[in-house]
Amino acid sequence: MPHSPQDFIGAWHLVDWRIEYSDGGVTRPFGEGAHGYIIYADDGTMTASISKATRPSFGIANARNATTEQKAAAFDSYFHYAGPWRIDGEVVVHQVTMSLNPDMAGTEQRRLAVFGRHGELTLSAHEPLKDGASRHHILQWQSSD
Repeated sequence: MPHSPQDFIGAWHLVDWRIEYSDGGVTRPFGEGAHGYIIYADDGTMTASISKATRPSFGIANARNATTEQKAAAFDSYFHYAGPWRIDGEVVVHQVTMSLNPDMAGTEQRRLAVFGRHGELTLSAHEPLKDGASRHHILQWQSSD
């Protein structure tokens, strides 16, 4: 059954982000306790941000003066993209116009959306890998309302 855009509107906080591999393995890109938000606005704009539970601070007033290693660690512990969104049946489509990863800008991120009975939203996507293997990204969100 197709979703209604109204089902998505609002702020959702991250409960879990895991990747399940076709060989049975499971990883959590930002570890246990990662936190984040995905926000769907009724004007058709969305934004998603996720980070590791703990991130070392730079300890300086201007982040541009951080060392190369500090900047790499900050990049590796944070994820963000934003842009317009729309519904396509049971899939939510994020049209990425800006992203921490510049290669994501201009892409469409399609996520199967499943709503739970208690304000949960699960977004998932299958990704083929080499040699016929695959991985399944599963992001579980809880309504912040």
